[in-house]
Amino acid sequence: MDFRSDPGLSAFREEVRDFLHKHLPSDLPRRRDGVRSPREELRQWQRILHEYGWGAPYWAKEHGGTGWSVPQCLVFDEECSAAGTPSQDTFAQRLVGPVLNHFATPEQKAEHVTPILRGERIWCQGFSEPGSGSDLASLRTQAVRDGDHYVVNGQKIWTSYGHEADWIFLLVRTDTSVKKQAGISFLLVDMKSPGITVRPIISIDGRHHLNETFFDNVRVPVGNRIGAEGDGWRLTKFLLNNEHASTADLPSLKRFQRKLRTLARETRFGDAPLIERSDVALRLAGLDAELQAITVLVQRVAALEKDHSPATHALGSILKVRGTELQQKMSAFLVECLGDHGAVAWTGARGEGVGALPAGLLQEEAQGIAAEMFFRRATTIYGGTSEVQRGIVAKMMFQF
Repeated sequence: MDFRSDPGLSAFREEVRDFLHKHLPSDLPRRRDGVRSPREELRQWQRILHEYGWGAPYWAKEHGGTGWSVPQCLVFDEECSAAGTPSQDTFAQRLVGPVLNHFATPEQKAEHVTPILRGERIWCQGFSEPGSGSDLASLRTQAVRDGDHYVVNGQKIWTSYGHEADWIFLLVRTDTSVKKQAGISFLLVDMKSPGITVRPIISIDGRHHLNETFFDNVRVPVGNRIGAEGDGWRLTKFLLNNEHASTADLPSLKRFQRKLRTLARETRFGDAPLIERSDVALRLAGLDAELQAITVLVQRVAALEKDHSPATHALGSILKVRGTELQQKMSAFLVECLGDHGAVAWTGARGEGVGALPAGLLQEEAQGIAAEMFFRRATTIYGGTSEVQRGIVAKMMFQF
């Protein structure tokens, strides 16, 4: 692909900034961390984007999206992050939305796509199970056909924001007599369906965004199945390529970069700012170089996916490994830049803390750093562990 700068990209960046200046409501809280926005803030921002025609930044025009190029999407994400806009529903925008656009029937698209664009339907993902996380094909949640319905029984775990979701896209086993990958189907389930129970899991950063989800004789219309019965694994591989690209989380990496530069300039070590320490400057330069490499790899994966290249899946796994490892390194370095105060001050994602920052440190820049560092420890696990991703790369690229 061509990595030369697009001369129109600067004009597009100004267009995005102008839109944010005019349309980002002053009463919407500014997001300064990687935490997903509260449900109503997310829905309000989605409605604003949709009214302007930007409700699906990552989708093609024929699917109701903007049709932006990958560099344009990166600019949009970066400017939204810098402005502190509420988040969008990642599960809808980057995961189930593309599956609907490519595999759903016209009736299924009519049912689900417009509510996504309008912010009327919030989604969660039902893939991982106890004992079936990285080995997703070993899942045991079962769906048994009963006339025009499936009867679903089983348990999912780590269901992010399941307590706020309206619908869940769910992998279920519909055939136990075939190879495990061949017996999986892809269902869409209303979270208000009788028999669904959601229980909270409090994570190491003190937040409630994870859940256990139980299905007890939940009846799901056969019309809610995407693709043919047993076609779930093929749809999952398509979806996971999108997830690998999004788990690199470039907006957060760029936000970490901005915070690191600010802290290095403004935080003093003795009589001089941190940036004048050679070890700090060297580490910053190294992290900047890694971030540039990740940015290029995101564009490459997206371009290859557009061309339906068989290399996409392996490169997506590489991106997932390198992007999530960089998240951990940068968030840990942020805590280090706060010195002794990094581990005790501003531990809450929204600014709560057990300690106070001393005069001279930038409280806004320090807010939520420790909580974010704790949260980012999970990035090399969710979405497929780094060990599993390396196995995929070895199998697809280094077999003789």
